[in-house]
Amino acid sequence: MDGTTVYLVAGCLAGLAVAGFALRWWRGRSTADRRPQQGYGGGQRRDPRRIEVGDIVEIGDATYAVRGSIRLVEGEWRWAEHLLDDLDEHGGRRRLSVAESPAFELVLWESAPRDATVTPGAPVVKSGGRSYSWHESGQARYTASGSIGLTPSGTMRYHDYRAPGGARLTFEAYGEAGWAMARGERLDGDGVTVHPQSGS
Repeated sequence: MDGTTVYLVAGCLAGLAVAGFALRWWRGRSTADRRPQQGYGGGQRRDPRRIEVGDIVEIGDATYAVRGSIRLVEGEWRWAEHLLDDLDEHGGRRRLSVAESPAFELVLWESAPRDATVTPGAPVVKSGGRSYSWHESGQARYTASGSIGLTPSGTMRYHDYRAPGGARLTFEAYGEAGWAMARGERLDGDGVTVHPQSGS
């Protein structure tokens, strides 16, 4: 081959190599972009009491996106319940409750199948092999945001139960809906990291 042909072949090979590298880089970026990046938002962290729809919440090894929020008020008590989508696909959706008063408390909830023999308001109920003792009942007003499936505001009735070791059980009914049951575990605040996805 003459010199011109050699240069042309070498140029084509170099172009193919660059294109292949770029394609591999783009595929890697597109895969990574499906997951939130650690330290998103310039390394900011948000107080769990200020969680907003769209934030990313890390709890242990799982990463969740906040799909919607419900903020509740009952007298002087205020708390929020945030619906979480599991981005790691380990187990679908969860709910994180954040109590602001009378004390700061985080509980991670998972929906539980309702046993027809379990009655809200009973002194003791059994679920999942545990016995839960009644703790409190009441009715609160709520406002909802995000993808919740509720009217923007209304009332919610509840019966809360507790078991040794931080285990929780709750029955909740929004508006005219029937009772829904969920089991929860109290969380250590150090194990929950909130990454804000907005500038606020």
